Amino acid sequence: MKRYGLVGYPLGHSFSAGYFADKFAALGLAGECSYANYPVERIEELRDALPPDIRGFNITIPHKQHILPLLSETDPEAEAVGAVNCVKVLPDGSFKGYNTDVYGFELSLRKMLATFPAPLGALKALVLGTGGAAQAVHYVLRKLGIEYFEVSRTASGPQRLGYEQLTPEILDARRLIVNTTPLGMHPNVEAKAALPYDCIGAGHYLYDLIYNPAQTTFLHEGRIRGAWVKGGLEMLVLQAERSWEIWNG
Repeated sequence: MKRYGLVGYPLGHSFSAGYFADKFAALGLAGECSYANYPVERIEELRDALPPDIRGFNITIPHKQHILPLLSETDPEAEAVGAVNCVKVLPDGSFKGYNTDVYGFELSLRKMLATFPAPLGALKALVLGTGGAAQAVHYVLRKLGIEYFEVSRTASGPQRLGYEQLTPEILDARRLIVNTTPLGMHPNVEAKAALPYDCIGAGHYLYDLIYNPAQTTFLHEGRIRGAWVKGGLEMLVLQAERSWEIWNG
């Protein structure tokens, strides 16, 4: 049996477990491959939590950065991001880390911005949140030449604004808004970032990394005002497929 899995804490409903179960069934690998959840509260407990024959695993909250000291190798892209969400177990049992969030987000964002009427370098962005997922978003935006401000509950310097600092002028100048926070995730679906939503309209692009629900309150507020909106499901599918390639490449 080829074993794979998801490491994080807490782990409730898992997109990855269901996705890979369906993938294995479609490929006729249900009897040869398995994908399980491994709840790990403290990263120091990781080795004891994993089966000895595991071939690879994904990493989610809160361990995308905690895993770094346990890696023997880090893919250059993951090293640049400073966060890992995919680990390949090497033949000697050591770990190599990758960041497939970068791959998934970039491809999904490019599809969304295919409607953008100017070069991507002319677009400016706001990134809501400052966690591990935000680091992958920052990396992609820099790669695409898109200038961005971080937004958090506490302002910290000229590049990190507080929500209370978001003026109509800032929203008008920064047409791409990416939510990397858990606000609006099931079951707290009514939660949303404290944005001046009346300043959002046609010509704005709202991207939410959350996939459950498919349309968060954040996205709903943008859609009813004419903005382009996109949830995180496509990104998840793309990063899952990239993980599969890494584990078996």
